[in-house]
Amino acid sequence: MVPPDFLDLPARRAKPRTAGLTHVLDKGTSASHAAATLDAAAPYIDVWKFGWGTAYLDRALPDKLDLLARNDVRACLGGTLLEIAWSQGKAADCLGWAEQVGFGAVEVSRGVAAMTIEAKRDLIRRASRSFVVFSEVGRKDPDEELPARQWADEVAADLEAGARWVIAEGRESGTVGLYRPDGTVRADIVAAVVRDCGAERILFEAPRRAQQSWFIHEFGPDVNLANIALAEALALETLRRGLRADTFELSRQWLPA
Repeated sequence: MVPPDFLDLPARRAKPRTAGLTHVLDKGTSASHAAATLDAAAPYIDVWKFGWGTAYLDRALPDKLDLLARNDVRACLGGTLLEIAWSQGKAADCLGWAEQVGFGAVEVSRGVAAMTIEAKRDLIRRASRSFVVFSEVGRKDPDEELPARQWADEVAADLEAGARWVIAEGRESGTVGLYRPDGTVRADIVAAVVRDCGAERILFEAPRRAQQSWFIHEFGPDVNLANIALAEALALETLRRGLRADTFELSRQWLPA
């Protein structure tokens, strides 16, 4: 079906996009569910991350990678799996396997492993020889709050090392990293990373609707948002286009002149 066009809505970049990315989180869904998600929302999904170590156990992985390739959605290996491999001295094995099975992108993080920034930069350089690299900044432990300056410095270092984009940590819960325990945004961190690196190179993990709305209000429809639930991909696009109460008034600002 051809989408209707009778409304004046904020413009959105077409795929393949370099900004306005929607990055979804696969927690181990079936191939049939993946196909249904793509049938409904493929034009609005740019990156499909296989969360944690799910790809290592997912029997449907070949079918899902094929589906993603046919729908022009970038498949990304989750960073925790690569961290585990690195901690066992097997990062090269992990990257070799990921390339063999057909991943075009990997996430490089240090959210759980005792990895130095220098070791992370080396891993980004190694991975960027074969993959599009999404690095991740921020810790998963709610008791480890990094100061805003450290976030900005690590983002800049990751980009210099070869990361294409940097993901700002918020976890699936939206209660750590970028966020306070109640889910509200730590605006000082956002301001620091954007001031030094620009919003187009950052993907903000924003699993909650209120968080997604905050970033759209702050940066407009083409802000990069990550860790979106599969079932919420189409709903997020309505937020971006002003088709939901949360962004109804603000979206008028982004109409073509």
